[in-house]
This record gives sequence, structure tokens and C-alpha cells, in this order.
Amino acid sequence: MNDITVSPKFQVVIPLKVREALNVRPGQKMRVLAYNNQVILIPVRPIKEARGSLKGIETDIQREEDRV
Repeated sequence: MNDITVSPKFQVVIPLKVREALNVRPGQKMRVLAYNNQVILIPVRPIKEARGSLKGIETDIQREEDRV
């Protein structure tokens, strides 16, 4: 378990093992959520990283006609 300390300026240091596991880099944006009495940090990834992640997805679906 990785314990951290909140500084007087409410700053924290993300432990090395966690940074490496999530590939967090200096200056990277993080989304912060408060959920069930927990603080959750989610790395914000550039949309370009998602390119090609849906390879092979079925795109030939029938859609309902627009009603006017």
C-alpha cells in the first residue's frame, strides 16, 4: 500500500509505482472526483491516443428514419 501525506498547501505526491503503472508524466492533466468518501485521480488522455482502439467494430447498423 502506498501512503501519502497532504502538504500544508494541500499538495500530494503520486508514488513512483503508481505513476509508472498509469504512465503519468509531469504536467499531465488529471481529473479529480470525490466518490464514496474517496478522492479519485483519473489521468486525462489526449483523444489521439484513442485512435484505432475500436478496430473491427460493427458500423453497419440500421437506423430509424428521421421523422418530420
